[in-house]
Amino acid sequence: MIILGIETSCDETAVSIIEAQGDLKSLGFKYLGSAINSQIKIHSEYGGVVPNIAKREHTKNLPIILEEALRSTGLKDLKSIDLIAVTVGPGLEPALWTGIIFAKELSEKWNIPMVPTNHMDGHIVSVLLNKTEESSVRKIEFPILALLISGGHTEFIFLKSWTEKEKIGQTQDDAVGEAFDKVARMLGLPYPGGPEISNLAEIARTKNIVLENKFPRPMLHSKDLNFSFSGLKTSVLYYLKNLTSISDQTKLAVAREFEDAVIETLISKTQKALQKTEAKTLIIGGGVIANKALRENFLKLKETYSQNYGEIEIIIPEKSLTTDNATMIAAAGFIEYLRDRKPNQNFKAEGNLEVS
Repeated sequence: MIILGIETSCDETAVSIIEAQGDLKSLGFKYLGSAINSQIKIHSEYGGVVPNIAKREHTKNLPIILEEALRSTGLKDLKSIDLIAVTVGPGLEPALWTGIIFAKELSEKWNIPMVPTNHMDGHIVSVLLNKTEESSVRKIEFPILALLISGGHTEFIFLKSWTEKEKIGQTQDDAVGEAFDKVARMLGLPYPGGPEISNLAEIARTKNIVLENKFPRPMLHSKDLNFSFSGLKTSVLYYLKNLTSISDQTKLAVAREFEDAVIETLISKTQKALQKTEAKTLIIGGGVIANKALRENFLKLKETYSQNYGEIEIIIPEKSLTTDNATMIAAAGFIEYLRDRKPNQNFKAEGNLEVS
């Protein structure tokens, strides 16, 4: 089955084409081609994504990006496409609607069935894809614990199968990526702030620069699996307010201490979630896992957890598939199709859509 994926949940206009095969017990994907347009430069002057501007840019770019994606696969049109998968949520509703309307127009014009796809499901199944291999068939042992960390989400999803899912923990306030961006603004760094904080933190570690103050590790010892990053962000704000000036050295030290606090919190909570669920596999998806220090610490977790509690496989998607992309949407759409097998056009944008 050849699937066209369309993603417009935030500020990336993305289209991808994959080949999918198998069933819910043995999934296989082959990456055929894709194209993406980022609006980062447009939104950076506002310090964040402006929904109506994102909508305007998606509307303008979708036909162009579709043409680029087709060209990358050698296809001239959509005659060979069997299914269209489009993100319906969660995300910015004005942006989501542009993708949905575009997908419906293509579906009607080319008589192709379409399936609504959850953006967070895409981040979960992104680990099944590999852009550099001819085909990708990966056996993953259930149960699975998925940690999804992005600008808008920080949550644990427990999976007994690809279609049996339950949210077992989530942020009570700011998502971790959101916290990175807000702290970056406090330090006068450009948007998006996550990579900027990480770059400074890495320099600070190389030069052994540390902050004399320790920031809190929120909800580290709570009995549940929820997160909170608002207090951490506020601690950074109060620390900076008490300074007469913010030197480059201070920026390095604050960035490192903030990132260390985030990493310690995520690692500790994940270990607790693994013990509680007895999951055999940990999947980590979302843009924040592109963070180099975080990836390194999760690899260390695999080592220590396996020694103390039993073997655990930790799977992280390739870097190009951690951020918003349409390749993961196409794959998640195939799973949704296998689950329901009732493609339809009677759906709408759902900004707060939950994993189900």
